[in-house]
Amino acid sequence: SFGGEDVLAGFRRAFARHGLPARVLTDNAAVFTGKPRRGGRVALEVELDLLGIRLDHSRPRHPQTCGKVERFHQTQKKWLAAQPPAPTLAELQRQLNRFRRYYNTVRPHRAIDRRTPTQAYLARPKAHPTGPRLSGHYRVRRDRVDTGGVITLRYDGRLRHVGLGRDHRGKRVLALIADRYVRVVDLETGELLRQLTLDPDKDYQPRGRPPGPRGQHPAPPAAGVQTGRRPPAGPRS
Repeated sequence: SFGGEDVLAGFRRAFARHGLPARVLTDNAAVFTGKPRRGGRVALEVELDLLGIRLDHSRPRHPQTCGKVERFHQTQKKWLAAQPPAPTLAELQRQLNRFRRYYNTVRPHRAIDRRTPTQAYLARPKAHPTGPRLSGHYRVRRDRVDTGGVITLRYDGRLRHVGLGRDHRGKRVLALIADRYVRVVDLETGELLRQLTLDPDKDYQPRGRPPGPRGQHPAPPAAGVQTGRRPPAGPRS
């Protein structure tokens, strides 16, 4: 199996080798998008936003959208079935590399005037990212505190549990998220229930007491999200 970081590493290697594309097309797997699951953006979506690359997804239960890739997988599987079984992953990777070289640089294709895919690719000007480059991972999430005093949010492709305390169970809250900095506000009263910096190595984000003087909290990032609450009015002159 693989996760969001594995996918991101693979895309980065492809970008370093072939340059940045204008658009990426994927299916709706959880490693590619968090939108269908109310989870905000996953690591790949954040990366592409930072680079100004448009990300499109196929329709659910509509594999024809990615039909060329599905057809490629079928051809690749047939070729592998005709090879001696690979005793190790390293040997399997060598077989896949041989197939890729033949498929892209040796095999002529009828649909492109008997040229190889590499010849057709190199003959055309390349599209480049044209979208705006967003500044990072930010979103607003509505939630209800569960019976254990916890809300959930997705960061870097994984679900995180943020403790608020049992006193707040059942409350409707608004989570304001700017990368790893999170503020949780009571949706009805505007009260700030918690602010924290997510620890990416942990699932559960314990409450604890922030270091420093009583009541001191970590400062938000320069472009952080504000709650919109007004400061208390000073004395009238």
